[in-house]
Amino acid sequence: MPSQDVDACPVSDDSSTPRYHYVVVRDDLPLGVLAAQLVHAAGESFSPCVSCSSDQHLRRGTYVVVLAVHDENQLLLQCARLRAAGLEPHLIREPDAPYNGQAMALAVPPTQDRATVRRVLANLPLLKEKTLV
Repeated sequence: MPSQDVDACPVSDDSSTPRYHYVVVRDDLPLGVLAAQLVHAAGESFSPCVSCSSDQHLRRGTYVVVLAVHDENQLLLQCARLRAAGLEPHLIREPDAPYNGQAMALAVPPTQDRATVRRVLANLPLLKEKTLV
């Protein structure tokens, strides 16, 4: 992964304030595909801070919240809502068959501003076993 030109950490130096990493995935996907897309979204939305060591990131802690939508249309709707709220979700599309460019998952980069993300995504359920049935 190429290094990014970052002037400062994207989070404050207040280690007592946790970060939240929101990921939204389609629950109409087979479990293995769902897991792969979830990892893609989480990984692509995380931008390591060049001026901080990875140790510092780990000490601060991050809560990961994985939410579910039922299909591609709902995922695209949530992506549009997040953008309208001024957030920058990373939308993951699968180029290979049988999905051929479909939107599969999205993630919001880790943030300490939990309230803004929650206002947009509050209507979504957590990803649970029963949402996968």
